[in-house]
Amino acid sequence: MTVTLVQPYDPAWPSHFQQIVVFLKPGMGEVRHSFEHVGSTAIPGMTAKPIIDINIVITPGTFPEVKGRLEVLGYIHQGDLGIPKREAFDLVDVEAIVRLPKHYLYVCDDDSYELRNQLAFRDFLRQHREWREKLSRLKRELCVKHKNDRQAYIDGKSDMVREITKLAMEDNRPLARPGVGTVNAIEIPGIYNGE
Repeated sequence: MTVTLVQPYDPAWPSHFQQIVVFLKPGMGEVRHSFEHVGSTAIPGMTAKPIIDINIVITPGTFPEVKGRLEVLGYIHQGDLGIPKREAFDLVDVEAIVRLPKHYLYVCDDDSYELRNQLAFRDFLRQHREWREKLSRLKRELCVKHKNDRQAYIDGKSDMVREITKLAMEDNRPLARPGVGTVNAIEIPGIYNGE
């Protein structure tokens, strides 16, 4: 059985993230924000679906302006998809779809619980090789067992993801603050923030 849903870590993923940020940055104007590369593609050595997950972190109250700016760039708002303070966007501009790497875009308030979880999870797995390898192995096994069925894969890894997130949250990482940090990818030169 060939695994097609996930693939081994690709060192090009941080540059894919940077390419998307370069596209987004000019459209953000003066809104205070920062960009966070989250999900498995943000973790060196992690097996992942080859789709870049990006959070635009904003201060509460600025979402309507950010939503309008993203619409101008060719994104449509999909709602929070059941996760409070994390708004999903889908790229529908055909020219941008062809030009940019496949990605999922979210906008999160800087006090979002989901944002805190995602950053803690990412940072924990960057620092703990044994957990990274254990989750990567499970992902591959689930793809084989369930013949690359996406929902079965998601359901099958959820217990381990919750366990890792719990361990990561014990580190109690501070929340990201828009306009203060840099773009969070491995080692990308330059600062992309809203200041």
